[in-house]
Amino acid sequence: MPGYSGRRASMITMKHYPFLDLKTVNEPYRDAMVEAMTRVVDSGWYVGGPEVEAFESALAAYCDVPYVVGLTNGLDALRLALRGYIELGRLGKGDKVMVPANTYVATVLAITDNGLVPVFVDAHDMTLNMDTSRLDEYLQEGVKAIMPVHLYGRVCWDEALRDFVQRHSLLVIEDNAQAIGAVATCDGLFGTRHSGGLGHAGCFSFYPTKNVGALGDAGALATHDAELAQAVRAIRNYGSLRQYDNIYKGLNCRLDPMKAAQLTVKLPFADMENGARAKLAGIYDCYITNPLVRKPLYAEGAADSVWHQYVVRVDDRDAFRAYLLENGVETAVHYATPPYRQTCYAEYAGIDMPVSDEIARTCVSLPISRCTSLDDAMDIAEIVNGYHR
Repeated sequence: MPGYSGRRASMITMKHYPFLDLKTVNEPYRDAMVEAMTRVVDSGWYVGGPEVEAFESALAAYCDVPYVVGLTNGLDALRLALRGYIELGRLGKGDKVMVPANTYVATVLAITDNGLVPVFVDAHDMTLNMDTSRLDEYLQEGVKAIMPVHLYGRVCWDEALRDFVQRHSLLVIEDNAQAIGAVATCDGLFGTRHSGGLGHAGCFSFYPTKNVGALGDAGALATHDAELAQAVRAIRNYGSLRQYDNIYKGLNCRLDPMKAAQLTVKLPFADMENGARAKLAGIYDCYITNPLVRKPLYAEGAADSVWHQYVVRVDDRDAFRAYLLENGVETAVHYATPPYRQTCYAEYAGIDMPVSDEIARTCVSLPISRCTSLDDAMDIAEIVNGYHR
């Protein structure tokens, strides 16, 4: 059984280091959110309206894009981005979409839900994102779009990816569920470097655990494309831009004013929250020295990751997590089963994605949120260093 040093055990054996506590995360914003929600209640406007429009405008300014459409959740943002391009004739049923193999299943669900076909691209061993150096290897006939995922908060965008999509005239739909506020190291297709604004459409999740989270599900689509924005606005509202005039066979995927009001309170503090996470990541990177624990890629002062998760890799994951828990440190796994190994995608079970399989087998997420102080991070690093086989 893994052990630990007596000095560390005697110092902090009884202390508890939670992975995440949403009450703690939201406490600084509680009064302002209650005031905002009271404003919604008193307004009598409970679907659409000025609260949603205000948040859409604020997010557009933050991400340096001209159009934002508020939606019910991150999955619906991805679904409606693809559906919008189908309605506009730029995608068709059976077209293929390149997607990272190492991602949450929602990314792939959005593709297959629209009758499109995922083409998995293996991960890069250091970034844990789609390996942009190997895109031509995975390109297939019928690929019309690519869906980079900014996983764990790290931007998946570089000159290799930008050159690839421009050479092959591909649509770029970013899964930006985990990386609000991240900044790429090179320009996107439209000049901006903000995640969510690098390609043709960027899709956001404001699930409660995200760096900017609502009190429940919420999402948004950002785009430089006026036609796409208009199509998605209609699709989210039963296919209608005007009452009883249904352009598309639409859905009900509207962001509600209560969530919009909450997010308008929290969005101005996104950079502050991301900066606090970066400090925690810096402590982990500096002070975790255990050779059994592989740390994520880290660059001093870089803004290409907002550290939604701090993911280390350990061969004997179960023993490592048990050891940390014995010492008061809660952890999580993102994600133990990649999409192509899920039961619902059994048709892809035979594909060879060695790097993604290895990440899924070894990844462990350490605490990195408002629940973790700088002193906590120092303690956790020392506990990690005490792990042995």
